[in-house]
Amino acid sequence: MKITASNLLRGAGLSAMAAGSIFSVVGLIHPAQIVSSVTTSTWTVVHLLTIAMSFFGLLGIAGIYARQMKVAGWFGLAGFLLMSLWFVLVTGFTFFEAFILPLLATDSPKFAESFLGIFTGSGGETSVGVLATLWTLLGVVYILGNLLFGIATFRGGVLSRWASALLGLGAVLSPAFALLPQSFAPLAAVPVGLGLAWLGYSLWSERREPVSQRVHARERAQLNATPAG
Repeated sequence: MKITASNLLRGAGLSAMAAGSIFSVVGLIHPAQIVSSVTTSTWTVVHLLTIAMSFFGLLGIAGIYARQMKVAGWFGLAGFLLMSLWFVLVTGFTFFEAFILPLLATDSPKFAESFLGIFTGSGGETSVGVLATLWTLLGVVYILGNLLFGIATFRGGVLSRWASALLGLGAVLSPAFALLPQSFAPLAAVPVGLGLAWLGYSLWSERREPVSQRVHARERAQLNATPAG
């Protein structure tokens, strides 16, 4: 298949759809943040899916930003950079949770409990250094990135405004889930995931004329505009 800008954007749309769908599923099936969950197969599957989500998310938002770069402005650029940073850094946390934390849950359960306290807000007996602070900052990056990107996309009007509103509002409302029982906290990912998947679909489903058709249309317009001799 011939690689064109149109095909690349459609591929990015599919990537955003995959990332958003995975993010929503992870929010629905994420096990409890307790030591006994760390060694389960569900824990492993969820965190492997999250790593895949980050990969597809990076590709997806790059395409979404490229499609509306001319109208996205500084909000769009800032949102794109913050979201990209979040995808990269959250992959580091997720890799640790998927491959290293299960080993520590057996050999050093107190450290595992303290590490999980980063996400639940509960303290532990073992210090985790600056990781707790870094995770808090990542939360701010997550909210600001999705909010700014959503605002820029909504204002640009190139892709679905409903999807961009869901993306931004979902991120802003995510701290409210912390007020619910801990088992409901992962559900905060669902609105944002759906918004990202919807934006990906909006990008993927766009109808674009082939370059040859645009050139012929321009030539016909020029001929029609030429006064008769």
